[in-house]
Amino acid sequence: MDCVLIADSGSTKTDWILVSKENGTKEIHSTGINPVRDSRGTILSILEDELKPQIPHTPNIREIHFYGAGCTPPFCKTVEECLLETFPQVEISVDSDLLGAARALCGHNQGIACILGTGSNSCLYDGEKIVSNVSPLGFILGDEGSGAVLGRTLVGDILKGMLGASIREEFLQEYELTPSLIIDKVYRGTQPNRFLASFVPFIEKHRNMSGIHNLLISSFRSFLSRNIAQYGRLDLPLNFVGSIAHIYEEELQESIRLEGMIMGKILQKPIAEIANFHIKPGKK
Repeated sequence: MDCVLIADSGSTKTDWILVSKENGTKEIHSTGINPVRDSRGTILSILEDELKPQIPHTPNIREIHFYGAGCTPPFCKTVEECLLETFPQVEISVDSDLLGAARALCGHNQGIACILGTGSNSCLYDGEKIVSNVSPLGFILGDEGSGAVLGRTLVGDILKGMLGASIREEFLQEYELTPSLIIDKVYRGTQPNRFLASFVPFIEKHRNMSGIHNLLISSFRSFLSRNIAQYGRLDLPLNFVGSIAHIYEEELQESIRLEGMIMGKILQKPIAEIANFHIKPGKK
């Protein structure tokens, strides 16, 4: 029984799907793999200790398609080597999570694909490959519209007193924080982007407040004007994957309308559609 194994990996979690004609699909989950952050030993440990025990013994895996955060040259080579060591003599391809998002959202058609999660990214896609990408630059220089930047903006507005004393007090109490502790975690912490993105639930809870609503609209419009507008393709709809796009679909649609752009579709998780790209009839 020949199978295809497909992965969509973020820094926190990897979604795997095992596809065969006889048995359909089996979804598997493991710790996230990011070759920019993770050592070869860490990646091999995840594959051996978490992934392989969840795979039935009978399938003959003939292809593995891995899409992941940080999987750009030269880092993707490490993931490819680890997969080959774990699954010898299997045909393996390793590509970026952005290409995975584009193939999930657009299939074999031209389009604009966007990621809005802890970070943000976008590309112009020709139906097979990415033809243009405005660098996201990370949460300090870019990542507009991402969970990290939404959290960063929220914290800044709260500590500067722009959202009122009651919101400031509620926020500090809910997360058991002080201004000095926040500064320490942002400037000295190991993963400040995740720390800042952890405040997205607070934003969601207060999304109907005018100050929070304006924060969301401003950040999404900044993502559109500083990234999507650079492709010069206002004729193409914008398609999204990621938790932020899913949670704030209403505010995202408003921002797209205000920028004179066209809303496409939103997928919370792209793994099933990535699988369709590789197995559906008409694959090039």
